[in-house]
Amino acid sequence: QVQLVESGGGLVQPGGSLRLSCAASGSIFRIYYWGWYRQAPGSQRELVAGISSGGNTYYADSVKGRFTISRDNAKNTVYLQMNTLKPEDTAVYYCNKQPASGSWGQGTQVTVSS
Repeated sequence: QVQLVESGGGLVQPGGSLRLSCAASGSIFRIYYWGWYRQAPGSQRELVAGISSGGNTYYADSVKGRFTISRDNAKNTVYLQMNTLKPEDTAVYYCNKQPASGSWGQGTQVTVSS
């Protein structure tokens, strides 16, 4: 079973940037479509960005132009560069395959506040 470890979250002021990382165990990382999801208090978990095995990307309208997803198959890692952060980006961020399957990691908290 794939294990997921997210990192890179923190407290940042509006307009700031963060880079999230997700390390995945397993030797077949490269064949999957990976996504970054987020869950704000009282809300359902939502997909915000995805990247195919070939590098094609998807972004939710709410983050388009501000977030960039990338992957390093040699390191079994997927990244999310988040720029021009807004208070509404505050959430716990998770990675998983897309569609999501298996266990979720612990996530990483992103708080955007002045």
